[in-house]
Amino acid sequence: MRTAILADPLDFDGWREASRRLRLAGVAPAHAQFVVGRALGGLFDEGVAPAGGEGAFTAPRAFMETAAQLIRHRSEDRFDLMYRLLWRLKDQPDLMAVLSDRDVVEAADRVKAVRRAAHKMKAFVRFRQAEDETGERWIAWFEPAHRVLQATAPFFARRFSAMRWSILTPDGSAHWNGEALTFGPPADQGQAPAEDAVEDFWRTYYASTFNPARLRPQAMRAEMPKRYWKNLPEAALIPELTASASVRTEAMVTQPASRPNDRFQRVRAPVVDRASTDALVPENLDELARGVQGCRRCPLWRDATQGVCGEGPRRAALMVVGEQPGDQEDLAGRPFVGPAGRLLDDALAEAGLDRRDLYLTNAVKHFKHEPRGKRRLHKTPNAGEVQACRWWLDHERRLVRPRLILALGATAGLAVLGRKPAVQAERGRILTTPEGARVLLTVHPSYLLRLPDAATRAEERRRFLADLAMARGDL
Repeated sequence: MRTAILADPLDFDGWREASRRLRLAGVAPAHAQFVVGRALGGLFDEGVAPAGGEGAFTAPRAFMETAAQLIRHRSEDRFDLMYRLLWRLKDQPDLMAVLSDRDVVEAADRVKAVRRAAHKMKAFVRFRQAEDETGERWIAWFEPAHRVLQATAPFFARRFSAMRWSILTPDGSAHWNGEALTFGPPADQGQAPAEDAVEDFWRTYYASTFNPARLRPQAMRAEMPKRYWKNLPEAALIPELTASASVRTEAMVTQPASRPNDRFQRVRAPVVDRASTDALVPENLDELARGVQGCRRCPLWRDATQGVCGEGPRRAALMVVGEQPGDQEDLAGRPFVGPAGRLLDDALAEAGLDRRDLYLTNAVKHFKHEPRGKRRLHKTPNAGEVQACRWWLDHERRLVRPRLILALGATAGLAVLGRKPAVQAERGRILTTPEGARVLLTVHPSYLLRLPDAATRAEERRRFLADLAMARGDL
């Protein structure tokens, strides 16, 4: 029997060197053993070839990655399994891809257990507040299922980089001083604080977020195994919360539905009957505004607070057409009241135009967006949505009968001209629609807001003012 002595249970470099020598010496797995920390005369007993002998070979990357994880498993025979795989790899270089092989399956199962232990450590470590000679320090006691402390500690260093902490385990300890991560000897639970004031807040939070209607005891125990409960402050609440779950669920079911949000109900416009909307030929702008609220010509109405029609004099000489309502316009029910609208107001005043004399509207009447956390991010309407909403814009044009239409951006140009224009190439000159309407194309104010370069922004604003001045001169 050939024996290799390893420095500690995680001595991967030592195992790799020893197993390489054993393999080159032709020592079969049945005649090799690996021992941690036993004081013998040398690394091996007699008769093992030195490293680098004839027949040297390299192990595939898949095996080395598996072995690096497998060594963290607590099983006593993990070194033997690793060497048995290594022994076979020389003659079966594709062994790790044979998913039906008993050794490969066993190694994969143990690696999965190690990774699960690392995941549980990230989820169930609970720091408790303490003091030392340098001030506040947070200490946690944890008993991982496998030896994952060194592999998992960098996660906590990144997650809690601003606080000084220590994680104590029976296998070793990890310490973070705000700058460097170090490892120390094994510890016992008595070295960690038994409790702190923060745990009362944590238990209150856990109890308030516990949903009895979604209680699945078997799934809960799978995600939060009982072996970890003794170190989790919230675990003491689980029996009581579980026992009262059915009563609390019944109370939730019988409780009357909550009232809708008053603010939303005040803002949200009433739904108009679809049949009457489709048949509507508005006689005036008020009828058109009521009809837009019941519009179902495209799906955008589903996620919008309300339709946003144009506003301004009923016989305005200049009609300004934008793209669509934004977040603030959707809530207010008025066009151009958000950041782009404020920029437009300033530019109109600088160009000698009074907003009160203009009719301002949009190519699309409902806000198209996607939720991102608590925000609603703008999305550009597609050609089908623009075409569907053009029915309303055509009626606005018919009722207002402007002498000139100022189209802000490509979407507005598509709605007015019936084709996708090249804004930068066609801006600054009067265009004519097939129906004879006169159109001046320019950029949308939001384009100016998105420009990151100050010099470019100033130049584009100058061109925008020139387009507005041209519109005023043509009236």
